[in-house]
Amino acid sequence: MLKSHINQAPSYFDRYINLVPDIELSDALIDFGSDYYKEQLHILNALGDKVYAEGKWTIKQIVQHLIDTERIFQYRALRFARRDSTLLPGFDEDSFANAADVSRRSLEDLIEEWHAVNVSGKIMYSSFTPEDLQSKGIAFNSEISVLSLGFITAGHAIHHMNVIKERYLN
Repeated sequence: MLKSHINQAPSYFDRYINLVPDIELSDALIDFGSDYYKEQLHILNALGDKVYAEGKWTIKQIVQHLIDTERIFQYRALRFARRDSTLLPGFDEDSFANAADVSRRSLEDLIEEWHAVNVSGKIMYSSFTPEDLQSKGIAFNSEISVLSLGFITAGHAIHHMNVIKERYLN
């Protein structure tokens, strides 16, 4: 399904969804996943553990954040596609980032893990029927559709690449 078929997403997520072209979800998940970052690997590696301000994340922490968030969004999508009406909590992204020790991992290793998560998600989303993709659930007190979770995932990766380009590379 195309981005224009999204029927429900909290306006907070428009900042991610609007970054993605009106393409098929399967294309968005691959075009703006780990491969999108792998294309910039030499530039990202050169940044090392640089941060643009005190308390901000390194590139490896950003990639770990993208992995964690994609996994959480995939879990939510699965629950909603299976018509589970349980209210799902939010998550504290800063707690996740602080608890993940990325110092012992290479950027290549993180991107390889992210690639596996991307492929798994693409396969899961492709298994969903159009009705599954339009099904909704409540996460962090907001109603959201399965389809929108997929496009939020892609847009989230674009958002962080934009931050890297604007704040780390300038």
